[in-house]
Amino acid sequence: MQIDGLTKSYGDRLLFGDITFGINQGDKIGLVAKNGTGKTTLLRIIAGKEAADSGDVVTQSGLRVSILEQTPEFDPGETPMTAYDNRAHEMVDLSHEDAANECRATYVRLLSQLGINPDTTMTLDCMSGGNVKRVALAMTLAVNPDMIVLDEPTNHLDTDAIEWLENYLSRQRCTLLMVTHDRYFLDRVCNKIIEIDRTNLYAYDGNYDYYLRRRRERIEAMSADIAKAKNTLRREQEWMSRQPQARAGKAKYRIDNFYRLKDRSSIDLSEDSVRLPEANKTYIGNKIFSARHVSKRYGDKVILDDFSYDFARHDRVGIVGPNGVGKSTFIKMLQGIVAPDTGTWDVGATVRFGYYSQEGITMKPDMKVIDAVTAIADDIVLDTGRVSPMQYLNMFLFSPKDLQKPVGTLSGGELRRLNLAVVLMTRPNFLILDEPTNDLDIVTLGILEEYLADFGGCTIIVSHDRYFLDNTVDHIFVLEGDGKVKDYPGTYSEYRAARRKAESAQPKSPSLSTKAKSRAERPVRMTYAERKEFEALQTEIDALSMERQHLEAIFAGQATDPRDIRELSDRYETVKGLLDDKELRWLELSEKA
Repeated sequence: MQIDGLTKSYGDRLLFGDITFGINQGDKIGLVAKNGTGKTTLLRIIAGKEAADSGDVVTQSGLRVSILEQTPEFDPGETPMTAYDNRAHEMVDLSHEDAANECRATYVRLLSQLGINPDTTMTLDCMSGGNVKRVALAMTLAVNPDMIVLDEPTNHLDTDAIEWLENYLSRQRCTLLMVTHDRYFLDRVCNKIIEIDRTNLYAYDGNYDYYLRRRRERIEAMSADIAKAKNTLRREQEWMSRQPQARAGKAKYRIDNFYRLKDRSSIDLSEDSVRLPEANKTYIGNKIFSARHVSKRYGDKVILDDFSYDFARHDRVGIVGPNGVGKSTFIKMLQGIVAPDTGTWDVGATVRFGYYSQEGITMKPDMKVIDAVTAIADDIVLDTGRVSPMQYLNMFLFSPKDLQKPVGTLSGGELRRLNLAVVLMTRPNFLILDEPTNDLDIVTLGILEEYLADFGGCTIIVSHDRYFLDNTVDHIFVLEGDGKVKDYPGTYSEYRAARRKAESAQPKSPSLSTKAKSRAERPVRMTYAERKEFEALQTEIDALSMERQHLEAIFAGQATDPRDIRELSDRYETVKGLLDDKELRWLELSEKA
């Protein structure tokens, strides 16, 4: 795919202008930019869902692009399977029956791997946002597209599902373009980063960590160039101030160069970023609060079972667990929003909660942005002094014009910034953040991380963003289901490493994992043992290929008990892995034959 001279504006606001880049087969590209600079718009233009003002998107003939929208939409009453069947004709060529059946079988298998029962009769409008996202993700991946476009694929997924997707995309030989704020995900999946910055586009051949280093170098080089241009401009300004007859000779060339210098020197490299209030002067007393034998259930679903804990000053707790295990209910119980069935909470007299919820602040869509703040206070007291609502909202990147916008017209990122502003203006000393990273750009997330590092009170953070958790908490509550809560000391990455170590200690069926040696390290001819291995490999590959075909036939026909699908799906992934490894080893040995 070649993108040539693409330009897009909304009203008088230019998102990007005259951008050009190419996408090659096998590229796994992460698109990064601040909120409101056109990331989603660019994805939709490339996927053919929206038109540009000018420029071209030139693709190979017959290229099939599959897009996962940031907020997937389905019709009322659709189940996971009827939703697929209703859209199959848009995604696959139904006249090729074998290919159509294979895509449907792949969809069933992916649903199962993502924890969705393909035979469920529950409709999508009754499912959680996380489960709807899983269904849409399975549908996007199942149709074997030439190119996959993903807009915030990790939003609303739990960490297990994110790590599954990360591993899946890393292993697939696919072409990928995606927007995500998950920095670990970008680092581990992408081999190229493109950035929209000040309406221009910059490309970097490497992962996210490489992009950060090269971006710093680019900004430093541009700063030096602007400084040099300003010095030259001062000298040329004196010349331009002379009388026309004193500027004889090559005047036109020099005059043109003066205006070019003026344009270069006027480039503003300052980062227009959110400015959060001072955090290090927050006071909280010695007594925070204690939980004593707290239990909660909804019917057969147990949220907490005899939970006890004493919160200490400066406690920084992360909460993780599968979707639907009760993380949001847990933190609502801490604040008394949801009552426990049994047990008590004993809250200290100095505790002031600040609750940043997934649902956001409750207000009418026609309420103006400025009214969301003035409804709480006309005068805002910060550690640095008093500010007006207009000054305060400007810290969160709301311009005077933005203050008159109806809340219902704000983007997801703008709503999140407004939510954060309202929470922090009450100067809480105990922050409870429920999925704060959804819809915030990477720059704002970094600023929020710095704020929390200096915060003098307590924090509880529910998040699926592993990088964010690693930078903001010092121990983890793991909600394991059935009311069990495990307190793990350390970062999220340390918890995952310990969990993987424990899982690897469990007995497993043997698997083969080999890496190709360089040609210089290989012996010229096979050894006797290698020849015997080579002969055996073909038999093993044939058997595994037959087993894979058998499993695909089962998925296509769904002629099995739904309870067995997960087990069969796990076996299917094992067979695929074994086939990849054995075929790679066969190729290595075949070069010596």
